[in-house]
Amino acid sequence: MSIRNAADIIRASQRTVVLTGAGISTPSGIPDFRSPDSGLWEKFDPFEVASLTSFRYNPQRFYEWVRNLAGIILRAQPNQAHYDITLLEEFGLVQTIITQNIDGLHQRAGSKNVLQTHGSLESLSCIRCYKNFPAADFIVNYLENGQIPVCPSCGGILKPDMVLMGEQLPVQIWLQAQEASKACDLMIVAGSSLEVLPVAGLPMQALQNGAHLILINYSETYLDARADVALHEDVAEVFPRIVQQICSE
Repeated sequence: MSIRNAADIIRASQRTVVLTGAGISTPSGIPDFRSPDSGLWEKFDPFEVASLTSFRYNPQRFYEWVRNLAGIILRAQPNQAHYDITLLEEFGLVQTIITQNIDGLHQRAGSKNVLQTHGSLESLSCIRCYKNFPAADFIVNYLENGQIPVCPSCGGILKPDMVLMGEQLPVQIWLQAQEASKACDLMIVAGSSLEVLPVAGLPMQALQNGAHLILINYSETYLDARADVALHEDVAEVFPRIVQQICSE
């Protein structure tokens, strides 16, 4: 019944936002950060390896830490949930995708209107002269030899355009995410436990403006009681069932 209810709500909505977190990418083999036993922060202190301050003082340590993750992300492929969200976007049933993920899997699956609130690994910026470069120009030497990317213009260290601890979210992307959340009539949260602020507050903004809420995540969230539908299952298994239900009627 919950699958049918979710399908009915999606079909009736006009301005749907999908908010995704790490749980949508773990079926593609990308580890999340906070899961007990398997999360990346179980083995590393994020403030030592992935904060803006630690990067400026010791970029080599950051690059040693992120090298394995970058390789995993580069090899990862979108799973069925990514493709189903793209399909709903093509049907006109999803208008905006807001993601906390830095893996670019939504774009690889063909989605168009994607707001990456935590940045991505697809580009690099110089911490000295601020010039921006495609990561593809440096990724092979980095992954194969551990060579830290250096700015071709000034010789400064290049930083991936992912948001580190203590760093602000990209302003324009964040403003667009807030605007979309306030204007939507449905928000679907897929694979996020809604623990990381400020993005975790976006569903509340949607609810305050009268939107419906569908939650799909293994663990419970602080908004379960407010959701029209809450499904505590694998996102990559649930989305195909919802899309099948939508297409069957």
